[in-house]
Amino acid sequence: MSANDPYARLPEVPSFTVTSTSVQDGRPLQAAQLSGIFGVPGGGDVSPQLSWSGAPLGTKSYAVTVYDPDAPTMSGFWHWAVANIPATVTSLPEGAGDDAGSGLPGPAFQLPNDARATRFVGGAPPAGHGRHRYLITVHALDVEDIAVPAGSTPAFLMFTMASHTLGRATLIGTAETPGAGEVVERIEVSRLIPAPRRRHLRGPDRPEGPRGHRRVGDAHGRRRGAGRAARRPVPGPHGPGRPRGPSAGQVRRRGRHHQAHPGR
Repeated sequence: MSANDPYARLPEVPSFTVTSTSVQDGRPLQAAQLSGIFGVPGGGDVSPQLSWSGAPLGTKSYAVTVYDPDAPTMSGFWHWAVANIPATVTSLPEGAGDDAGSGLPGPAFQLPNDARATRFVGGAPPAGHGRHRYLITVHALDVEDIAVPAGSTPAFLMFTMASHTLGRATLIGTAETPGAGEVVERIEVSRLIPAPRRRHLRGPDRPEGPRGHRRVGDAHGRRRGAGRAARRPVPGPHGPGRPRGPSAGQVRRRGRHHQAHPGR
């Protein structure tokens, strides 16, 4: 158990043995113990099978809790709480914590968990939040009836049990939901921002438009074609942009020249 041990501040008590055919201590939870209610694919919300032995002398009843101390809250997350299990009972079948509590012995009852469901709810760690621990604990008590109302919270049950606990046995399952945000982001960006087509570039600062179109400007703020504009024909009497023909004086001089030299 890590430094975040929820039992560290409670009175120290002896331990005893708890085993499970559903959960291996320190190993990831099976799909059956994950939460389909909270959207985990394949999650079954099936309470684990539990067997225990070696409880201290004087044990008159048991309670069972399943708690996630790593949930992103200041109080963790209670997944299951069962009170008033008789001292003669030393196991619970898998699925005992369904809506009806069908696998619980007579006087035992379930309390609403932190989802406010009076049943077992499986693990469902948030994506990318890291590994969560699920502390599955059997508490041995010195009273037959812990005397908490059926609608009490698991936290109130724990508060009431603190002065009546003779021993506890814990095994830990784990679960983790990997985050996929980075992969999704790369896919979306690649769709929205395609790579530049380099064959359309003729220089680092000279993007080219369609043939015959003027370029608007380059990286230095100069307008494309500004130098060529100074060399264009000046508008004249024959129309804008058309070269001017020879004047009447030029025609007369050219004619006299040809008359003076008829052999040319």
